Amino acid sequence: MSSLFRCPICAAPLTRGERAYTCPAGHSYDLSAEGYTHLLPANQKHSKNPGDDKQMVAARCDFLDKGYYAPLRQALIDLSVELTAGIPSPTLLDSGCGEGYYTAGLAAALPRARMAGIDISKFALRRAAKKVPGGEFAVASSYRLPVPDGSIHLLYNVFSPLCADEFARVLVPGGYFVYVVPSGRHLWQMKEVLYENPYENPVKQEDYPGFAWQRAIPLRYTVTLDRSADIMALFAMTPYAWKTPKAGVERLSKLTQLETEIGFDIHVYQRT
Repeated sequence: MSSLFRCPICAAPLTRGERAYTCPAGHSYDLSAEGYTHLLPANQKHSKNPGDDKQMVAARCDFLDKGYYAPLRQALIDLSVELTAGIPSPTLLDSGCGEGYYTAGLAAALPRARMAGIDISKFALRRAAKKVPGGEFAVASSYRLPVPDGSIHLLYNVFSPLCADEFARVLVPGGYFVYVVPSGRHLWQMKEVLYENPYENPVKQEDYPGFAWQRAIPLRYTVTLDRSADIMALFAMTPYAWKTPKAGVERLSKLTQLETEIGFDIHVYQRT
């Protein structure tokens, strides 16, 4: 079966077999029991198991499955239906797909689409591949996408590292790049607990070579977290988990309920 991926060594097209991906040059990449493959060469790894570990992935899955970010997933579904209207068999790539929460929603809403996702965490991809059995998933870097030139109609990036040059390379002319970023007051009430002097996230519409910015879709709502485990799972999903003073973490860990603002800006860019 033809694949949405290409060989990370020689850039030749990959074919998906029952147990492995192969290219005409003879390079082969085994399929895991869950259905994902490794397309991140050893010399591009910065650790033995890059990306989120098993515990982080499990906590995030538990949090997301409770629907706290369901409005964002629905907004992405609605947008994908709009942007792929008229394309008989659109190709979608979720760059930094994680455990596949958004990928699964998109795949269910667009049964005619071919879906692929990449992430550097094998623990996340184990879950993603199970959620979207008809999709293709690979351990890979967004800075060196194992995807052929001009082959993707719609590319998503939700809170993940991006490489605009790579995204421009893999998109078809006129294709779309959808970039989700936190709004200025995203998780504001959590930040008030964590920091003595919280500040709003910087909000800036970036321009990227090869793309024309189309619009931004604001999404704002409030959630109430009723369990300490949910509060700390959300905290672990944020960059604050890496840079918050110990005192702030201790204050947050003592809470059993937290009501906080949620804010996302969904930026739509078109490949020129």
